[in-house]
Amino acid sequence: MKVSVVDLRYKMNDVLKALDRNEDVSILYHGKLKGIIKPQNAIAPQKIKITDHPFFNMNGSTDSVEDEMNRLRGGRYE
Repeated sequence: MKVSVVDLRYKMNDVLKALDRNEDVSILYHGKLKGIIKPQNAIAPQKIKITDHPFFNMNGSTDSVEDEMNRLRGGRYE
């Protein structure tokens, strides 16, 4: 389904019905595609392990998270 920004505002009920029918809704602004709304069940959740994140263990510390946070939150005059 293709809708303009005005249609999105005034015909939201039709847009929601299209999403219930598992249709993608394309948002147009001045005739140009600005975005796509997909139904919730069409989007598969991505499971990513925290150890695969590029920032995981970036400082090379082997301390527990609690010890590291206590070190970072330490007193002002330590």
